[in-house]
Amino acid sequence: MTIDKAEFSDKFAAALNINGLSEFSAAELTDKFHSLTERMLTVNEYMNLTAITELDGVILKHYVDSLAAAKYMPVGASVIDVGCGAGFPSLPLAIARPDLHVTALDSTAKRIGYIRETAEMLDIANITCIAARAEEAANDPTMREQYDISCARAVARLNVLCELCIPYVKPNGKFIAMKANSAEELDEAATAIKKLGGKLTSADSFSIISEINGAEDPRCIITIEKISETPKIYPRNNSQIKKKPL
Repeated sequence: MTIDKAEFSDKFAAALNINGLSEFSAAELTDKFHSLTERMLTVNEYMNLTAITELDGVILKHYVDSLAAAKYMPVGASVIDVGCGAGFPSLPLAIARPDLHVTALDSTAKRIGYIRETAEMLDIANITCIAARAEEAANDPTMREQYDISCARAVARLNVLCELCIPYVKPNGKFIAMKANSAEELDEAATAIKKLGGKLTSADSFSIISEINGAEDPRCIITIEKISETPKIYPRNNSQIKKKPL
């Protein structure tokens, strides 16, 4: 699929600006984000990657939404994106923040293959792609408590996400949950956060703003600090997590 580069550049720059992401240079990032968009929408014609195919939606709901988490990630951090799907936020973060060491984790091998091939095509060197179930990989000693940050974007309810994501985080690291709504889920997840060795440090609400009509799409970024090791019994297997969430 071919997308007019000048149109993309204008829309991308406007979206970054109106959403307070001016620390990222649209001029420097346009080439790779434009190529990523063409690649994703082309592959999406035969592989189920995204239901969002209109250009403004891709820029706002995939790119701006992903980059909003960048300010919570310190320079040089190792980051694992749990349940990365089509590569969000992992691909935008790896492109915009070359200092990060990003691991994209998903249980669907075809999607991980797409992310790996896309990273190679776009010369994104700071991303590693792993096809595995989150609750199983978290018990791998090469991955358990090995990351400065784990993040997840609207994969499941927060109490479930905590069990899948916190085990990857080093003590003093952070789990960053990217959600559309948080109030109810925060209360629901309080027990899980404590049992898994975490402590809620912030829940920042904001809106993704359309540069076209000013429409606002509410979001929340929840930050949970890892204050102690996660007990070895977590995460449980998938059926237990689903049957009886913490």
